[in-house]
Amino acid sequence: MTPETTSNTTSAAALSSSDATDSKRRRGRSDRFWTTVRWLSPVAILLLWQLAGALRLIPQDVLPAPSLVLDGGLETIRSGEFGDALAASGIRVVQGLLLGGITGIALGVLVGLSKLGDAVLDPSLQMVRALPHLGLIPLFILWFGIGETPKILMVALGVMFPLYLNTVSAIRQIDTKLLETARVLGFGTWQRFRDIILPSTAPQVLVGLRQSLAIAWLTLIVAEQIASNSGIGFMINNARDFLRIDIIVFGLVIYALLGFITDALVRKLEQHALRYRPTSEEAR
Repeated sequence: MTPETTSNTTSAAALSSSDATDSKRRRGRSDRFWTTVRWLSPVAILLLWQLAGALRLIPQDVLPAPSLVLDGGLETIRSGEFGDALAASGIRVVQGLLLGGITGIALGVLVGLSKLGDAVLDPSLQMVRALPHLGLIPLFILWFGIGETPKILMVALGVMFPLYLNTVSAIRQIDTKLLETARVLGFGTWQRFRDIILPSTAPQVLVGLRQSLAIAWLTLIVAEQIASNSGIGFMINNARDFLRIDIIVFGLVIYALLGFITDALVRKLEQHALRYRPTSEEAR
């Protein structure tokens, strides 16, 4: 290799490294920009809402301004009502999510990996899935009373099906060549699950988890307003009786924030779990 060729090769490598660094820097700036937009958009909505309230474009007895909603929320916080309600609702969501999530994933694995499970379980599960689960609340109250059980079971039922469907779909999309290679190499059942099935299904299962969290909070707010003596839904229902629209809106905002925060946590978990996967730009 001549000195000129070596010099050209070194220059090409340096240019390639420089291009990669510039690309990473641009991608970093782009990510920061869109993250900023993501956080500023709710702030802009709040400012417009406050402005509309101050200009009397929105009557305060229809939708109080954010400042009035905040005052009502601080009132519930100082009285201790909000802390008790948040703790009760949070415990119910966690219990329902664990029960429904474990059940949904377990059924999804069974149906996805077994033709017998698919033939026996899937038709019945699809029929149950077609039922509006919120419409089952009166029946659950008759069966289990108005304690914690019906609310936790309602959340679990709503959570179960997104995880079940995403798990089944993810398993069926696994490359059969991978499974065949594992069989040839003598992988055991646990090794196949750990090294092939779990990494392959993780992205879609995490999508199902995000869907399940949204359904969990939606289910809980309805269940707590129908049959409950604690929780954020009960606080909202109680505020309705006293015509406290500010506290009603505050409770709804808290539900929205809880849904947003739990979704953001799952997004972080998804990014961590899939950090080994190349981005679309890296793949190109």
